[in-house]
Amino acid sequence: MKTPARRHAVTVEAGDAARDFVSNGQRVTTVPLTITRRHNRKLMVPPTPAQGEENHGGFDEPMIRMLARAFHWQRLIDEGKYATIAKLSTALKMEQGYAAEVIRLTMLAPDIVAAVVEGRQPRQLNLHLLRGRIRSIPRDWNEQRHLFGFPDA
Repeated sequence: MKTPARRHAVTVEAGDAARDFVSNGQRVTTVPLTITRRHNRKLMVPPTPAQGEENHGGFDEPMIRMLARAFHWQRLIDEGKYATIAKLSTALKMEQGYAAEVIRLTMLAPDIVAAVVEGRQPRQLNLHLLRGRIRSIPRDWNEQRHLFGFPDA
């Protein structure tokens, strides 16, 4: 005999800030958002960002993972485990061009890397732009900041 599936009630409340608490043994998280109807569909509208936060893209896990991979692979080469990118790519069973593209991220300005890891990168910065797929990445850090939409240091 099958037991009936456990149903969860979902309540959406508009509030000032996200809250997290336990109610009746279940964890409840309230997120400040509004649900509106637009063209016969429901649309979730997040609250407007605070002053100065409207340009931040937030945490982008693929970009953070790609940066971590780049620095890890560069460390493997620096420590002598692999002599070249070609040997590294052969050992990891990937294309040499992809490995070189990823390792090139280690030449980014340190403040750009820190901003991506902390989720403070400009909203228009995405993984394709960061990897140089849209435009080639300049070596000069000020030119990188200008290309990616960061203020000059």
